[in-house]
Amino acid sequence: MKITAKELSQLLNGTVEGNPDVEVFGPSKIEEGKPGTISFLSNRKYESYAYTTASSILLVAKNFKPSQPINATLIRVEDVYASVAVLLEQFGQVVPAQKGVDEQAFVNPSARLAEDVSIGKFTIVSNNAAIDTGSILYPQVFIDENVKIGKNCILYPGVKVYRDCEIGDDCILHANVVIGSDGFGFAPQEDGTFKKVPQIGNVIIENQVEIGANTVIDRATMGSTVIKAGAKLDNLIQIAHNVEVGENTAIAAQAGIAGSTKIGKNCLIGGQAGFVGHITIADGTKVQAQSGINKAIKEEGTAIYGSPAMPYTDYLRSYAVFRRLPDLSRQISDLKKEIEKLKDNQ
Repeated sequence: MKITAKELSQLLNGTVEGNPDVEVFGPSKIEEGKPGTISFLSNRKYESYAYTTASSILLVAKNFKPSQPINATLIRVEDVYASVAVLLEQFGQVVPAQKGVDEQAFVNPSARLAEDVSIGKFTIVSNNAAIDTGSILYPQVFIDENVKIGKNCILYPGVKVYRDCEIGDDCILHANVVIGSDGFGFAPQEDGTFKKVPQIGNVIIENQVEIGANTVIDRATMGSTVIKAGAKLDNLIQIAHNVEVGENTAIAAQAGIAGSTKIGKNCLIGGQAGFVGHITIADGTKVQAQSGINKAIKEEGTAIYGSPAMPYTDYLRSYAVFRRLPDLSRQISDLKKEIEKLKDNQ
C-alpha cells in the first residue's frame, strides 16, 4: 500500500511540514531510512540521524526543534511512540490467515466453531471445545477438551491450551505458549519423596491480553489462575498456580511469579524479576529488572529495586555506597595500619 503524508497526518491527528503529497509504502528505522519509507524520532539520542536519513517522511514530536535543515517531510504529533503503534497497525503486521478448517487439521465433531474461524494444518481441537467468531489458530496448535476461546483471537504455531481453560476476546498468544499446565504442587513424604498434588483448577485469560512466545501459565490447584483484561506478558515468563495478574499490567521477559501471588493493575514489571508466593502487590507498582520481591507491596505506585527489593531511591543511595566497598575496605585497612604505627611509636 502507498499513503501520502497528508493522509498519514489525518490518521495520526498531526500536522505536515513539507510536501503533503509525498508517498510512502512502509516504515523503516531512522538510521536505515530509504526513500519511500516513514521513520520516527522519539529518542533524542537518535537526533543526528534526522539530518541524514533518506526516509521520505519523519514522524516527530510537536515540540521538536531541529538544529539544522531536514530533507524529509515532517509530521508533528503529540505522542510519537503511540503514533508509531498506529502506523504499524496501518501498514499491517499480521498476514491474514485463510478462513476455514484446513483439511489436515483435526476438529472433534463435538467442538463448536463460529463463523470466520481459521484452523491451520495439524491443529487439534478436542471434544466440547468452543472457538468464537474471527479467531485464528495457526498450524500445530493444540486445544484440549472444554476449552473456550473468544472472538478475534490469534494463536500462533505451537500454542497449547489444556483442558477447561478459558481465553477471552481479542487475545494474542505467540508461538509455544502453554496455558493450563499443572501447577508445581508436591507434598513431601516421610521417606523424603514427593507426592504430586492434583491440580484441578483452570486458567482464565480475560479480554485483550497478549502473551509472548514460550510463556507458561499454570492451572490453579483449585479455582483459577487469572490474567485480567489488557495485561501484556513478554516472552519466557512463568506464572504459577493461583496467581492473579491485574488489568493492564505489563511484565517483561523471564520474570517469574510464584503461586497464589496477586499482582495489582497497571503494574510495570521488569525482566527477570522474581516474586515469592502468597503476597499481594499494590496497583501501579513499578519493579526494576532482576529485582527479587519477598514481601507484599501495600502502597500504590511504589517503585522498587534490588534483591531483596527496597524502595527505588533507597536502592540507588545504597548502591552509591556498596559499589565503593572494595575501596572503603582498603581505606579501613590502611587506617588500621596507621593506627598500629601510632601505637607502636607511643
